[in-house]
Amino acid sequence: MIHYAKKLACFSLLFSLFTSFANAQTNRTPNIIIILADDLGYGDLGSYGHPTIRTPNLDKMALEGTRFTQFYVAANVCTPSRAALLTGRLPVRSGIFGKRGVFFTNSANGLPHNEITIAEALKTKGYQTALVGKWHLGSQPEYLPLQHGFDYYFGLPYSNDMGKVGSVPNMTNQNPPLPLYRNNEVIETEPDQRLLTKRYTTEVVGFIKKNKAKPFFLYYASPFPHVPLYASSDFSGKSKRGLYGDVVEELDWSVGQIFATLREQKLDKNTLVIFLSDNGPWQMKALAPGTGGSAGLLYEAKGSTYEGGMRVPAIAWGSGLVQPNTVSSAIVTSMDLYPTILHLANAELPTDRTLDGADIQELLSGKKASVTDVVYFYDSDRLHAIRKGPWKAHFITHPSYSAEAPVPHDPPLLYNLEADPSEKFEVGNEHPEVIDDLKKAYEKHKAGIKPVPPLLDAIIPVK
Repeated sequence: MIHYAKKLACFSLLFSLFTSFANAQTNRTPNIIIILADDLGYGDLGSYGHPTIRTPNLDKMALEGTRFTQFYVAANVCTPSRAALLTGRLPVRSGIFGKRGVFFTNSANGLPHNEITIAEALKTKGYQTALVGKWHLGSQPEYLPLQHGFDYYFGLPYSNDMGKVGSVPNMTNQNPPLPLYRNNEVIETEPDQRLLTKRYTTEVVGFIKKNKAKPFFLYYASPFPHVPLYASSDFSGKSKRGLYGDVVEELDWSVGQIFATLREQKLDKNTLVIFLSDNGPWQMKALAPGTGGSAGLLYEAKGSTYEGGMRVPAIAWGSGLVQPNTVSSAIVTSMDLYPTILHLANAELPTDRTLDGADIQELLSGKKASVTDVVYFYDSDRLHAIRKGPWKAHFITHPSYSAEAPVPHDPPLLYNLEADPSEKFEVGNEHPEVIDDLKKAYEKHKAGIKPVPPLLDAIIPVK
């Protein structure tokens, strides 16, 4: 009887410890994972309508979470889009604009240190923070990720075509060798890009396992499917879409490994995962046929302020945080993630600056159908278009990567995006009152932007 009582007491203690651990996992602030694809188009995933690229893990994520059909990023190219995601602010407010478009290997500047990144804000609440993948917010030592709130960094400081290998086949650059960093040190140059997705996945999985006992923020910024395209031998030649499809399918596999790790480590009940692309797809077909993605039914691509340049695939997943099996047509921007994540972590929002995102917790959970209905479409520091509700007015248009000058429009071109997401039918003559309303909103917003110097154009002189 005494022996039985000891067993019972031991069992009760173990059960109590397990329950305490489980409660600690569910009661603590959630882990946050942002997975950012590079140049992935609105139409490049199975759940967004691509007929041949197989993305079962992302499709499952969409079924178990919320898939957004009207999700926008703040810029049509890499650097300003990433700055907005991490700071919750339009890039024009911090000087992340200029003729060069993005930071290059010889750029003198980086993300200003007075900007507060998601990583910096979450560290005040005890989060462990990591960036795995592409940074592209400054490559000089004082601007690397560890100087912006990240505890750990493994990846490339800029795009994967900024080394010796160019964007198109048989093209080489005059750049220095592409550096692979671990924290603040270069551990390798010109890494085998066929292995990057697998190496990044190993790093991501390792970080999750190492930090499972405390809240963490993981920013996994894949360098793909930005060109040049590379896939490992396990995926190369397997997709009907060719090499581009191979690359996207390997990225989907990587996402699957993350979810498998979350479930294995029993973190799936207390983790918010967001997947999105940084801008629309690369479509410079004249230079590199077949290397770019698809914007689906949307017009234009990366580099433009048409829908194809700034509306991107985006999926949110999280038990108890995100409504499952939902397709949301709410208007959402990448800058909404900043206040949402900070509120989930009980972190204070900065009060000394303008934030351009809204807290979408209640939208994610299904308690609200929408939060905002306004989107601003910038090309560098020029406001090209504005969306308000179903209406989008183009005050300036410019095809992606065109050598032609931007074309101003007065009155602006007007489209009803709810009925015409492809921007085929201009309806301004039928709705003069809408034009007047959007003109006022356009001028009011421009008047509220404080001029700041451009940061993207300053370079380090060649010695």
